[in-house]
Amino acid sequence: KTKKSPPSLISLAGGAPNPNLFPFKKATVDIGHGTPIEIGEDLMKRALQYSASAGIPELLSWLKDFQRTLHDPPTANYSPEQGQMEVCVTTGSQEGLCKVFEMLINPGDNILLDAPTYSGTLAALRPLGCNIINIPSDQYGIIPKALKEILSAWSPEDVKNCSNHPPKFLYTIPNGCNPTGNSLTAERKKEIYQLARKYDFLIIEDDPYYFLQFEKPWAPTFLSMDVDGRVIRTDSFSKILSSGLRIGFLTGPKPLIDRVVLHIQVSTMHTSTFTQIMISQLLQQWGQKGFLEHIDRVVDFYRIQRDAMLTAADKWLKDLAEWYPPAAGMFLWIKIKGISDTQQLIMEKALKKEVLLVPGGAFNIDCSEPSSYVRASFSLSSPAQMDLVRFINIFYILIKTVSHTVILPYFYILLHTFSS
Repeated sequence: KTKKSPPSLISLAGGAPNPNLFPFKKATVDIGHGTPIEIGEDLMKRALQYSASAGIPELLSWLKDFQRTLHDPPTANYSPEQGQMEVCVTTGSQEGLCKVFEMLINPGDNILLDAPTYSGTLAALRPLGCNIINIPSDQYGIIPKALKEILSAWSPEDVKNCSNHPPKFLYTIPNGCNPTGNSLTAERKKEIYQLARKYDFLIIEDDPYYFLQFEKPWAPTFLSMDVDGRVIRTDSFSKILSSGLRIGFLTGPKPLIDRVVLHIQVSTMHTSTFTQIMISQLLQQWGQKGFLEHIDRVVDFYRIQRDAMLTAADKWLKDLAEWYPPAAGMFLWIKIKGISDTQQLIMEKALKKEVLLVPGGAFNIDCSEPSSYVRASFSLSSPAQMDLVRFINIFYILIKTVSHTVILPYFYILLHTFSS
């Protein structure tokens, strides 16, 4: 804990501006489920001033208590040297991820991930000169048997002596993966964690869709299994409170989180004090119970959206494409039959028909590698927009793109559907 300065102290040391000159004096923020948040003049002065690089104390305290309650990590009661659980606030989880990557990676390092994966992660990794090893996955996430086979290229001596560059970490999005919608099962997580122990690599658990799991109980996290202090977890309020406020948080072993905080100190200095205070005031008003009730409302909405997307896809694309129902998140990963690469289909033909999706190649380690997939998001479109009109446009595109020998049988099925 930081020591408070005595009230008689006259400081000529700080380089902070005088808050009396800030033009913003007070604010009231209306809350959908709760009483308005009042930021009076004294709190506003603090909200507009510099603050600690790790985050404001009251938000950090709330987040630490929440992580202990939600995940019950074994490391919560460890000493700092053992890898005690620590938390810091970041400007969205993306900042935390980038700083973790820059902290850990040296040119030539081997890292493991399951692609296709979030394009922002790939963009952050490529300039760092690491060797990205792709782990096969399916609708239930990383396949432990495939991971074990890849890891068998390193002997225990390699791991012990750090020769032959054993993998430094595994990166994964365990729930509602962007773009595939895949979610790791608890059994697979346990197997993967044991492999991490055997081969001594870290696990970066990037979990922005953790709170968007459609069924309860929620899957146990890698953090909840971490007896060694080898898991760094990223969480985000972007999908559940606000994406524009840019508040995320890192949880992991104290020695590593402390280094991230040092990086924040010399780069962004700290996440916006104003947005931290806004969210802290809201969370303190709601408490953990009120926050989880809000999560339930958010999940109810996205479940309806997910179901509407699945209904429309099953209705119009059943014989033209393949997909798995996502158990979390906001994306449907669609494989278009008879098309080896969707890049031209989406970027040229689909745009002309006013259909906007993301070609699957954008999520490959090598973005020039062809992909027969597209990512469709169900977060913003209404159920009506997901249905007939847009998918008819896709049918039109497919008919114009794919050879007639492939598409004609499906087209006759489509005509029969319309006639009925």
